[in-house]
Amino acid sequence: MNPSGEQYELAFGDWRACVVEVGGGLRTLALGDRELLLGYAADELCTSARGQVLAPWPNRIAGGRYTFAGRELQLPLNEPERRTAIHGLVRWAPWELTGRDESSATLEHVLHPQPGYPFALRLTVRYALGADGLEVAAAAENLGGAPCPFGLGFHPYLAGDVDGLVLCVPAATTIVTDEQGAELRREPCDLREPRVLGARMLDTTVTGLVRGPDGRARVRAGDLELWCDEAFPFLQLFSGDLPDVGRRGLAVEPMTCAPNAFRSGDGLLRLTPDERFTGRFGIGVTMS
Repeated sequence: MNPSGEQYELAFGDWRACVVEVGGGLRTLALGDRELLLGYAADELCTSARGQVLAPWPNRIAGGRYTFAGRELQLPLNEPERRTAIHGLVRWAPWELTGRDESSATLEHVLHPQPGYPFALRLTVRYALGADGLEVAAAAENLGGAPCPFGLGFHPYLAGDVDGLVLCVPAATTIVTDEQGAELRREPCDLREPRVLGARMLDTTVTGLVRGPDGRARVRAGDLELWCDEAFPFLQLFSGDLPDVGRRGLAVEPMTCAPNAFRSGDGLLRLTPDERFTGRFGIGVTMS
């Protein structure tokens, strides 16, 4: 058995992708012979959140403790060295395949109430390849009888040498946080014009995204483009300064909320019973 469970291979023209049962994540994306993501092999354990779905919150919650609807709640600290709860509760859970054809796959996971998050959600992610690349459509539905806090993110690493990467991010504001994700200050984003990253280290949240007439914000990293719709008003940029990544990929993470949102409320969604969230992002190659 592969560590990431069942493998679902997708194809459209020269595009190829693989999504997986464990975590409902994106393992690979390629155009012809070119790998566009820093992924991982089918027989490897996913490391550094490569391609994973981050729900019911992305990024970090300081101390794993938050208050919602008058209740004090404590999440497990799965990043003990920083004393944070990071990247949600579904990264290692099995997801069910609910739809499939040659170029697309839909996976679903029901998140049951548990200590620290006593709420029920149905999460659905559809991956589809087309002429322009990959489109990911996400949905979340509150299955419980009371409102619940919710946030969502995705964690693809765009493949390439980060030091030589020309990056352009259409964001007005950088949110500076401490190592637990708590906001320290806001300042103008200095990545709005294309620039070579060089040795710069990023683990940076940006917001105030500038969008085109179609409502999409587009990040360009070399000739790769990641876009997200208005459901994702935040992005996390991470330069892959980890031993296994080694700055061989830049994580560009669409997020519905800021880091530490369960505590700060910044972008936090409050889903009422039966309410459904939807959002989309995608990855492609630019022609100019």
